[in-house]
Amino acid sequence: MVPAVLPFGAGAPAAFDTREPVGLLACGGRFPVLFAEKARECGVPVVCVGAAGMADPRLREVCTEFRWMRRMALGGVARTFRRAGCRRWTMAGKFEKRVLFQPWRWLYLLPDWFAVRFWFRRRRGANNDDSLLLGLIAEFRRYGLECVSALDLCPELLVKEGVLTKRKPTAAEAKDIAFGWHLAREMGRLDVGQSVMVRDRAVLAVEAIEGTDQAIARAGELCRRGAFVVVKVAKPEQDRRFDVPTVGTKTIEAMRAAGATVLAVEAGRTILLDEAATVALAEKYGMVITSLVSPPA
Repeated sequence: MVPAVLPFGAGAPAAFDTREPVGLLACGGRFPVLFAEKARECGVPVVCVGAAGMADPRLREVCTEFRWMRRMALGGVARTFRRAGCRRWTMAGKFEKRVLFQPWRWLYLLPDWFAVRFWFRRRRGANNDDSLLLGLIAEFRRYGLECVSALDLCPELLVKEGVLTKRKPTAAEAKDIAFGWHLAREMGRLDVGQSVMVRDRAVLAVEAIEGTDQAIARAGELCRRGAFVVVKVAKPEQDRRFDVPTVGTKTIEAMRAAGATVLAVEAGRTILLDEAATVALAEKYGMVITSLVSPPA
């Protein structure tokens, strides 16, 4: 019987293979769990290291091997993957970058030599997401570990084009989507954040280090009238190996609490978690979810 081999994408040399485990560095949210479940369905062994306080404990049940990363021991992650026979690894989930800026961070994080060396090698560089994660990918490559995109195993998580809810955007909401789209794209180009909250073609909030849900909450505090639009798009040169924009039921609940009524995302470049449940929740609250390739004219 020929082992199942799933290509990473057109022209890409790497492949998920049932003969070989893949490493998973898991942070917060549902995406790591969904990836691990899909890998198990396909017979691909997953060796997972979960960031303590962020990763879902359910990963223990769906991964072939699992261990917690309770401090910034990046060398331990690489060695875990190598010992398990992984040549490829992927990352999934949201890393709470705020831990890097808390008081006494070095005592809290207790980095190993790998992490210290990584940090000081690039201390003159920017600490934006792309710079940090591309640097981490380069360091792991020194260990013979090649980073690949989790989405190549589960591309069905990428949202398709169209209005997903029964209610469509009004003319005024469509104008706010178009207005916010270009701003969100520019914020992504600058690697600041991926989301912008808009009401009457005025920016209420822009996502930065706090993440989408808290940016939505801030917009709600500043716009007590509610009924504002949330626009979330990918970066112009989005690297699918990390930081892919993601929405789900938590996004809808955050919008409900803040008074937002429309969620506009980029088709084919945004992960929609638990699509049926997310759309049903939006329908319950009378919201709009629309997925676009380009902004409304």
